[in-house]
Amino acid sequence: MKAAILRANNAPMQIEDVVVADPGPREVLVRMAAAGVCHSDLHIAVGDLPHPLPAILGHEAAGIVERVGAQVTAVRPGDHVIISLTFPCGHCDQCDGGHGNRCANPDAMRGAGQSPRLSIGSEAIGQFMNMGAFAEHILVHESGCVSIRKDMPLDRACLISCGVATGFGAVVRSAGVRPGESIAVIGCGGVGLAAINGAAVAGAGRIIAIDRLPIKLAMAQQFGATDVIDASTNGVVDAVMALTGGKGVDHAIEAIGRKETIEDAFNMLAKGGVATVLGAGKRDTMVTIPALALLREKRLQGSMMGGVRTAIDIPRYVDLYMAGKLKLDELISRRRPLSEINEAFDDLRKGEVARTVIVFDN
Repeated sequence: MKAAILRANNAPMQIEDVVVADPGPREVLVRMAAAGVCHSDLHIAVGDLPHPLPAILGHEAAGIVERVGAQVTAVRPGDHVIISLTFPCGHCDQCDGGHGNRCANPDAMRGAGQSPRLSIGSEAIGQFMNMGAFAEHILVHESGCVSIRKDMPLDRACLISCGVATGFGAVVRSAGVRPGESIAVIGCGGVGLAAINGAAVAGAGRIIAIDRLPIKLAMAQQFGATDVIDASTNGVVDAVMALTGGKGVDHAIEAIGRKETIEDAFNMLAKGGVATVLGAGKRDTMVTIPALALLREKRLQGSMMGGVRTAIDIPRYVDLYMAGKLKLDELISRRRPLSEINEAFDDLRKGEVARTVIVFDN
């Protein structure tokens, strides 16, 4: 198969021929239909987050099951699937507690003594997030495969795998936004726009979108923002306080991962408010919050994959899209073939797209 290989940080990916192993007992071979290009992929490409190389990036994936291992029960050949970047084992303390999104399932990857899933000659090729979606096929553990209805367009479905599950899920699951509550979303890329969409569906009263790019703020209004703040010209916290009569917001969603924006999210909260961080910060990023604010019952929390329960929530998100409530078409700024993978990353660096989607011929 053809795949985009990252061999060095800050270097172009190369399209190379990769050999895919036969599916193991609980593995699934999926013929890729579409893969979204996410900022987490960019973090690996530029070296902000460490990852062994060479590797295939990509973790927002949807496709059609081609082959399954002998013990696979979750899906069958011909099924249309979204591949979640969480691979819940189903029996650890996190899974038993209803938090399969936190599961570190060792079976998601092959063990050290096993042959690699992907290789070029004697060289093993890694899979980012145990997926490696920038390839014509992916071989994954069955626990990440969620079967979906076949009338769902797969180039939209792939976005649910990460960005939408993270943003939309953070609002309805991690933060638990209730009708009438106020919320501010910092960062209006794909994840932030999905959070705004989730806030609108949840019935939030005031939805404040914050970004530096006018094009992103205009998109935020299409997704349900009632107010926008240009972070390049305004003191963000002061602007939020002005909009809320000095009270602050009940919820703040941070979708960037920078020290300053995380602190802003916390500082714009009303009493009893909750700031939820979705952005992937660097390992050495530290944040400072005023201790006195904790006595006003303000909270700062993280969210991993939006607290999504994959087998339950992903099919529901598909149904929301088919009902016209989940905005996926509007998230796709551009579609490109695999041969234009480096141009897709350039789209991401420019910051003017919500999502570029890599599409494959099927």
